[in-house]
Amino acid sequence: MERKTTDIDEEVPVLIVGGGGAGLTASMLLAREGVGHLLVSARPQTSDLPKAHVLNQRAMEVLEDAGVADAIARRSTPAEQMAATAYYAGFAGPGPDYGRRLARLESWGAGGADDSWRAASPWRQLNLPQIRLEPLLKARAEELSPGRIRFGHELIGLEQDDRDVRATIRDNASGRRYVVRCQYLLGADGGRRVAGLVGVKYEGLGVITQTATLHVSADFSHWAPDPDVLIRWIFSPQAGALVVMVPMGPEQWGPQSEEWVIHLNYPAGDPQAQSDARVEADARRALGVPDAPWKIHKITRWSVDAVLASAFRAGRVFLLGDAAHRHPPTGGLGLTSAIHDAQNLCWKLALVLGGHAAPELLDTYEAERRPADERNCQRSLENAVNHFEIALALGVSPENTAEQNMEQLRRMWSGRPEDAGQRSSVLRAMRAQSMEFSELNVEYGYCYQSAAVVPDGGAAPAPVDDIRVYQPSTRPGSPLPHAWIDDEDGNRRPIKDLVAPGRFLLIAGEDGQAWCEAARQLAAEADIPLDAVRIGHLDGDLYDPRCGWLRHREIAGDGAVLVRPDRFIAWRSSADGSEPRAALAAAFSQILARPAGTPAASAV
Repeated sequence: MERKTTDIDEEVPVLIVGGGGAGLTASMLLAREGVGHLLVSARPQTSDLPKAHVLNQRAMEVLEDAGVADAIARRSTPAEQMAATAYYAGFAGPGPDYGRRLARLESWGAGGADDSWRAASPWRQLNLPQIRLEPLLKARAEELSPGRIRFGHELIGLEQDDRDVRATIRDNASGRRYVVRCQYLLGADGGRRVAGLVGVKYEGLGVITQTATLHVSADFSHWAPDPDVLIRWIFSPQAGALVVMVPMGPEQWGPQSEEWVIHLNYPAGDPQAQSDARVEADARRALGVPDAPWKIHKITRWSVDAVLASAFRAGRVFLLGDAAHRHPPTGGLGLTSAIHDAQNLCWKLALVLGGHAAPELLDTYEAERRPADERNCQRSLENAVNHFEIALALGVSPENTAEQNMEQLRRMWSGRPEDAGQRSSVLRAMRAQSMEFSELNVEYGYCYQSAAVVPDGGAAPAPVDDIRVYQPSTRPGSPLPHAWIDDEDGNRRPIKDLVAPGRFLLIAGEDGQAWCEAARQLAAEADIPLDAVRIGHLDGDLYDPRCGWLRHREIAGDGAVLVRPDRFIAWRSSADGSEPRAALAAAFSQILARPAGTPAASAV
């Protein structure tokens, strides 16, 4: 690309465009690793919409890295009020059958009660609407990078070559324009500007329907039983359609929640969805609350579809979060995927800018995240489709009268022999939605494949269930299995906390002294941020009191695994090698994209 002559007003290693979940997470993580950066966001403030609200376990681990997890946990839905999801025969109406519960499913680890989820992470799943999450992220980002988080500053142009990126920014309050030169630009603007400026297109994976969402303050406690239910799936006899209700807090949750979102579905392109008055009337009719007092904060429209960027990188520009992929909310995979994008990219940027890795390491961002994000998009679509299939199985239709729809719903509890098959098939379809509410392997079990992972020849285990059952492993590319680790004084911490910011960790077995010594030598000689530790049940530098690590480490006492700064397994040797230093040097030469004995050029 031909270089243009441009006056530069500011220079910074990394420019982040966008101040949502992805951009703010990237800012916090880069600050933690000492990478200079600037964040600009066209919006004057953080989101005024509830939007995404589910934060999975791995996302909470990343947010703990950023130093904001405890603040989020204090505001989150209490565990006992997000333990389940449920399906209902309407909400309110003229008879006692309205609002009857059809089925209940445990959701996202049953509020922390599910042993499988507790075994995966020291964090449980949390829930906090984006309207309240983003101010916490912004405050923490500003604390870490004072004066470097600029809302109301809009990207209006960029150009790049093989040396840098030059971005033109407008301060929307004053109208002043200025140019920032950076080595890398992160597009986290939801696809509004950056992707188009660098020629990245979007690929649609499917459009299901159009949704109108009402964010309201109302007291629904009279009609909303089941305090452990987070999301309510209401098959409305009055509308003959599915309505979704989710409490939004902020101080009370469950039936006592002060705020709610209500989702109504319309056919794609339906003009009725564009009228706020019509949407409000449809919501009141569908819920059977024509006169209930409520205050509408906002009505928004969005398509239930999935979109994936054709590329996650264009030169020195990277896309993450909604700028790279957009999904339906079913499964809560959108915001969490954005957080994982930021984690994957930021440690690599830190190593490249710090001179520890060659720029080719950055090629592994798209290689690793695009397949994971594509799968999450597809899973979100499948989750959404199954809810509509449940409605079809129930026989609820907008073509029916309210009483006809209620008669269809009564088949679920009639006890008549002729309704037994109908009831069984519907309940099976509802149980199948565990693919949304118990998707632990989707959230935690995916495996990376790229040059930043050194295969050891081991075959991937056949999954017990590819969606629901997470099987911890140290096979390269897998996330570090969770275990509780003690020091000699009995101080306990999760094994993930042994991985220091921006540093690799070699975990050897109790007899792996040779690996640890080789790691220390290589770190000193090759300028690699690398720590080493032996962990065993009886012997080692640290101890495995519950044998949690022993159950999943898949190495002998004299073997070792190498953990990346993002806590994914980069390499392993199941047993003692004859040349431990040479084996580690070869692994790092591949991962860092440079000879392990030769430091890379810094600030490239």
